[in-house]
Amino acid sequence: MSLQDHLKTGTTTICRCWSITRKDGRVFGFTDHDGLLSFDEIMFKADTGLTASALQQVTGLAVDNSEAVGALSDAAITERDIAAGRFDGAEVKSWLVNWRNPEERELRFAGTIGELKRSDGAFHAELRGLSEKLNTPVGKVFQKPCQAILGDTACGVDVSLPKYRIDLAAGEIKDARIFTLIGLDAYAPRWFERGRFEVLDGAAKGLVGAIKNDRDGDDGQRIIELWEEIKEPIQSGDLIRLQVGCDKRLATCRTKFANVINFRGFPHIPGEDWLMAYPQDDGRNRGGSLFK
Repeated sequence: MSLQDHLKTGTTTICRCWSITRKDGRVFGFTDHDGLLSFDEIMFKADTGLTASALQQVTGLAVDNSEAVGALSDAAITERDIAAGRFDGAEVKSWLVNWRNPEERELRFAGTIGELKRSDGAFHAELRGLSEKLNTPVGKVFQKPCQAILGDTACGVDVSLPKYRIDLAAGEIKDARIFTLIGLDAYAPRWFERGRFEVLDGAAKGLVGAIKNDRDGDDGQRIIELWEEIKEPIQSGDLIRLQVGCDKRLATCRTKFANVINFRGFPHIPGEDWLMAYPQDDGRNRGGSLFK
């Protein structure tokens, strides 16, 4: 029997279930039923304090929206994890379920977590539906820098190669964003600038930062500076991963990655000085470029 058939009986045993899948792969299950439920290899826990307001769903291309409200707890969603950004952009699903037979269920909402607020021992999470992606501008922009993301299908560079990535132990740490490292002699200065910084173990495992500077230090050391601090404690010796960066210039694509064939910019667009160009009656006027 389907969920719709169950609803037609007039006597129902219905509850709601939610799952949250973080970007690091960890999955949380919640239900407003008074007992545990399980399906799709997810355990949905009761008495976790998670509820959802009425879900607004409309036809057409308008954005669906809702809000999840829950209690912060050490066992489920903690204030520390929210502050560290572990739930940012997490995938959310909501089902209407017959708790007597969880096979009779219907997916009512799928989307991601948007803005997260926390106060007075609780959190409020904005839920953004799948149509939220339709608000994102798409298409090419005619600009000099490359529009591809390093390592994506448009770029084609394999960033998993040893020359583009290295795992090593964190050395001296300052303000959770400036790292003094050894073992990078094989990489040119500024090689990792604009790249990716990822923590592989310890309390901050799974957190990612963007590299602002990569410069030489004293005695063969390298100093890696992030744009923002990692919001969980990192200890000297924790394993980290550095991934090469790209400034999206044609010269960099040619010399650093030998990947000009996949360059997704327009480097020969005239600059602002083109607005200052005007015909001249002196010099050698042979129909060529004004700037040669």
